[in-house]
Amino acid sequence: MRLNSPKMNVMHKACMKASKSLIRDFGELEKLQVSTKGPGDFVSAADKKTEKILIEELLKAHPKFGILSEEVGEINKENKENRWIIDPIDGTMNFLNGIPHFAISIGYEEKGEIVSGIIFDPIKDETFFAEKGAGAFLNNSRIRVSNRNKLKESMLVTGGPKPDSKKRDLIFQEYINISNLVDNSIRKFGSASLDIANVACGRFDAYWQWEIKYWDIAAGLIILKEAGGYVDFLGENKEVSNNRNIIASNSKIHQDLAKVLTKIY
Repeated sequence: MRLNSPKMNVMHKACMKASKSLIRDFGELEKLQVSTKGPGDFVSAADKKTEKILIEELLKAHPKFGILSEEVGEINKENKENRWIIDPIDGTMNFLNGIPHFAISIGYEEKGEIVSGIIFDPIKDETFFAEKGAGAFLNNSRIRVSNRNKLKESMLVTGGPKPDSKKRDLIFQEYINISNLVDNSIRKFGSASLDIANVACGRFDAYWQWEIKYWDIAAGLIILKEAGGYVDFLGENKEVSNNRNIIASNSKIHQDLAKVLTKIY
């Protein structure tokens, strides 16, 4: 990898090891045991297996580091200085339905700031990664956000309003308002980490989402910033919840998009 640092090597090794069983499971979906976590939210044996491998590899390298992960919650929660933020399969519903669009996401946080991250798409064999001050990369090629400067002509991506959101009607109306502002239709792909990674490499111009979990976007934050993008969080108390309201885009349309979205908060 172009970034040959100790933290990046640990994250990369963990992703590569975990992805082997994940790829096997993707080829044998009918054998997976699936249990319901909540309305519209599923967890599979593959999630748990992938998470277990990731955690084992990360703790082997740094036994006292904190971990925040989607399935197990917090490990070594007393360590507020050094923490891994993990999503073992971002895009679980895609995975469970045989759609080859999901990723392993790991962010490394120091003193509350994500300073390095990796997003690995095992099916397309694409690795997005970045470290603070060292640039962002896709499979060892430097990446940058797009140069598109008109919101009307931009390619936007989002997860859309969640069924249980308290602001569902407002968010849905905002979705319609933005759709009317752009010539290109808004895309919804079902993997927040890959959405942000694709903004970072210029495939999309912006991503936004209300009430997204921190582990879905943590690694993408540093990748997007190092690729020249902007990130804003709106209206949430980070100390109370792992939910985030995020706008992530290139630098040229960020303010125009933010003006539309901030009307909710």
